[in-house]
Amino acid sequence: MSSEPGLRQRKKERTRALIADAARRLFAERGFEAVTVADVARAAEVSEGTVFNYFPTKEELFFGGMETFEARLVDEVRSRPAGESVLDAFRRVVLGGVDRLATEEAVAAITSAAPIIGASRALQAREREVVARYTEQLAEVIRAETGAGPDAVEPAAVAAALMGAQRALVAYVHGRVLAGERGRTLTNAVRREAARAFDRLDRGLAGYAVKPS
Repeated sequence: MSSEPGLRQRKKERTRALIADAARRLFAERGFEAVTVADVARAAEVSEGTVFNYFPTKEELFFGGMETFEARLVDEVRSRPAGESVLDAFRRVVLGGVDRLATEEAVAAITSAAPIIGASRALQAREREVVARYTEQLAEVIRAETGAGPDAVEPAAVAAALMGAQRALVAYVHGRVLAGERGRTLTNAVRREAARAFDRLDRGLAGYAVKPS
């Protein structure tokens, strides 16, 4: 009896993965706008209701992986060990995923997804909503830890800077992959840009981009 919850959970995970794989395949073949939830259900051989149980909107079918990672960023900051700063925890998680960019699976996913996002205003709007939601969640974590008030600007500014750096790196990766960069060349470039961005946040902005006289 004790193994039953584990079996149910694994079945749910397999169903979710099946639906997500079918959706990604259809989106790549037809584009986001041309695919309906009914199309995804037929391809995955499940009911439309089952699709909605796992993915309440069509946009969530597309951005499920992104939301998982953004949620992990916030969770890692919240549960970081004593003595580790918000910046260090955030940077650790972002850099921890860089090596995966050298895999064929990651390159194929980016090559497929980036043009679809670029062609869909609905997906672009959804992406902004996802980033805004997790930026606010990160700000709430920082407010709670520092004792800042609900309208304090500093936690929101810090959260926006961290999430902004991460999303800029995502855009950088997409551009490099679509330009044909692969393997160690790609991961080295991403690590270099990430280091420069996070080091700048670490040092602050006081002496950055001073306009020449």
